[in-house]
Amino acid sequence: MMKRAMPGALVALLMTTTAYAAPLPTLKKEAVAGVEARAKLAQQMNDSIFSFGELGFQEVETSKYITGVLEKNGFTIQRGTSGLPTGWVATWTNKTGGPVIALGSDIDGIPKSSQTPGVPYRKPLVEGAPGHGEGHNSGQAVNVVAALAVKELMERDGIAGTLMLWPGVAEELVASKAYMVRDGVFKNVDAVIFTHVGDNLQTTWGKASGTGLVSIQYTFKGETAHSAGKPWQGKSALDAVSLMNAGWEFRREHIRPEQRSHYVITDGGDQPNVVPERATVWYYFREQDFKKIADLKAMGDKIADGAAMMTDTTVTQRVVGYAAPRHFSKPIAEAAYANIQAVGLPKWDADDQAFAKAVQANVGADKTAGLDTELKKLEPPLEEPRSGGSDDIGDVSWAVPTITVNYPSNIPGLPGHNWRNGISMATPIAHKGVVAGSKVVAMTTLDLLMKPELRKAAKDYFTNVQTKNEKYAPLIGDAKPPVELNTGIMAQYREQMRPFYYDETKGQTYLEQLGVKWPTLDKGPAK
Repeated sequence: MMKRAMPGALVALLMTTTAYAAPLPTLKKEAVAGVEARAKLAQQMNDSIFSFGELGFQEVETSKYITGVLEKNGFTIQRGTSGLPTGWVATWTNKTGGPVIALGSDIDGIPKSSQTPGVPYRKPLVEGAPGHGEGHNSGQAVNVVAALAVKELMERDGIAGTLMLWPGVAEELVASKAYMVRDGVFKNVDAVIFTHVGDNLQTTWGKASGTGLVSIQYTFKGETAHSAGKPWQGKSALDAVSLMNAGWEFRREHIRPEQRSHYVITDGGDQPNVVPERATVWYYFREQDFKKIADLKAMGDKIADGAAMMTDTTVTQRVVGYAAPRHFSKPIAEAAYANIQAVGLPKWDADDQAFAKAVQANVGADKTAGLDTELKKLEPPLEEPRSGGSDDIGDVSWAVPTITVNYPSNIPGLPGHNWRNGISMATPIAHKGVVAGSKVVAMTTLDLLMKPELRKAAKDYFTNVQTKNEKYAPLIGDAKPPVELNTGIMAQYREQMRPFYYDETKGQTYLEQLGVKWPTLDKGPAK
């Protein structure tokens, strides 16, 4: 008697059952335990990256350290991604096939934000040096720990798939992710989980509040002359810059209030007695959709051309960076929020809360109740999103279904992009927030690996909702990342900062190495 062949669907079911020894809820509990078992690694990574304090495109020690941890744990590293000297992509693949899940987070610091952590008043580690005045030291700790916890389960249970980790280089200059998208870094990725420091454990979906932007340098070229002897023979590039800025200020009255635009003069000439032959002004033009960003740029171009005509100079422009308006995946955000509810906020102790309140009181924060103790809800996007800041994770969100998970390592009510935001970033507050965020990322990564229906729903939302009526339209063209930026600043400060690098042999934590008592609650020396 002939044996009948087993139906293909049944074979696939048996293979799936055999491959995954534990059900998803059990795997999630084990992933949480895996994160908790790596809490020390999370603290070490968080504190080490904080101590490097490097600016965009100069994150040399930071990238070397993170890729070293990943290589030690079996990841393959591709360096120099998209022409970024500190860029890299780390991948680890189990079995054949399976989805590719990418975890990303920024790594750069803020100029002049050097700050001793755990001290609730201004106390730079190195006066004038950069530091992590936003908290970008923490996100890679979140992702690496989550990835290692998931990797352990994938190996044990034969779960097919690829984990891909990558850094947001020079996010403060919004000058890397658009180039990575253009160069196809995310071409074969199924989903991206991005992490960013915050003061609550949360995620969002849909069109985010804030703006996209284009970052442009306008350089005017004139002719030198003696400023007192024969100024009429000179053609002042600085005059052109000044006229462009004046023209833009007058034009602001007639631009949508939702726009945001700002500029700095990065080159204004050499010395007063020489008519400036060259001058450069650097603009950010921010708006809420692709067309409006392009319209602002066109307006700026026209004003620059007019300034050049008025001064008999010439003008060229260089696109430095770009950030698309953000749009996040509803299905993945909903899955992540279920995990956020399961994890909950960290259990802040009395010292954590006392320190947070001391910081808020000392710096005049607009919130004074300490750390959040209630989760924020997952709300639908606003019908009319508020204007505000930009983040080039927006570019990635238009290439592949993406969400951002915020984790509570900072203190509510602080201004952002400021030394005040560095105060908590190598303290128990940051460490607890990193572990909470890592649990959510690990659990959501498992959802994406093991639930094809979630991946399909994310793709459907991306195709039929997000990109149905609006298409990705970056303005970088064939520009190259401005990797020379911040070279001089880091050359000036790096050796002064080096003695403050975290050394695990000198303290269990960075606070211990620095001799900072936890919690320090005083107001600091009298001014």
